[in-house]
Amino acid sequence: MSPLGFNDPLSAVASVVTGVAIVLSLIKYYLYLTCGHFTSSMEGKTVIITGANSGIGKETARDLAKRGARVIMACRNMETAKQAQDEIVKETGNQNVTVLKLDLSSQASVREFAAEVLRTERKLDVLVHNAGFAETFRKTQSVDGIEFTMATNHYGPFLLTHLLIDLLKRSAPSRIVVVASELYRFASVNLNNLNPVGSLPAYLYYVSKCANIMFTRELARRLEGTSVTANCLHPGMIDSGIWRNVPFPLTLPMRVIKSFFKTNVEGAQTSLYLACSEEVQGVSGKYFMDCKEASLSAGISDMEKARKLWDESAKIVKLTESDPKI
Repeated sequence: MSPLGFNDPLSAVASVVTGVAIVLSLIKYYLYLTCGHFTSSMEGKTVIITGANSGIGKETARDLAKRGARVIMACRNMETAKQAQDEIVKETGNQNVTVLKLDLSSQASVREFAAEVLRTERKLDVLVHNAGFAETFRKTQSVDGIEFTMATNHYGPFLLTHLLIDLLKRSAPSRIVVVASELYRFASVNLNNLNPVGSLPAYLYYVSKCANIMFTRELARRLEGTSVTANCLHPGMIDSGIWRNVPFPLTLPMRVIKSFFKTNVEGAQTSLYLACSEEVQGVSGKYFMDCKEASLSAGISDMEKARKLWDESAKIVKLTESDPKI
């Protein structure tokens, strides 16, 4: 008899497989239950979504297009962006979906993108900072000499928000949505080394998520009284393009782990909730998970540290006197 009490190995294996299948089914059912189910229309609204060519960004764009929004897909890879645009337009029938070039790692690209938006758009109701970059071991720098993960995930969105803030204020009530991650709990922002070019990129992804949350909270504080809100979120662990840079042999356990991940559609729900649900109208400076407000660690809630990160970030992105102030 086996240690589990089975008379033959086949029975033991069958029972284990059945048990795993039940657990996976329960997890998938939980993910379904925690998906947002709300019917808010976005007719007449203009939304910018960064990184909208794949993953949860693409699903966010698709859903908002279905709701009638004018969707601006801000993407680095224009080939995949145009493919996603064609797919979304064909599926939703919404012709008001456009693509603009945006490389968040490049300050020049961010400024060019913002200038084009300000030239062509009368209003901006929602800005969704969705784009994210993750690398495991390969250390790279942006064209501005900034560590690539931090340049893309924190400094780019920081600069873009500044450049578009006046348009958001003129469009109020408006919203800023920042896709962060629960992985922030495994890191902290070193204010003495905000361009960590020598650090392990895998760890810096976690650091960038800390920075996202600190940025959002300080942004919300500075926007009090403007009717522009800023909230951040954890989308869940998603089987998306963010994992494309995981090298072999780490890809092997990832195949098993990904079976517990949310789909891109499921992962987009909290972004959509914060972008268009009437339930969060006027709510600002909060952190959400599964379409509900969630708690943050004491360390990430230090507003003095968030202010210092803001001040130093302004220097790194080279904000000028002529740039909009927040």
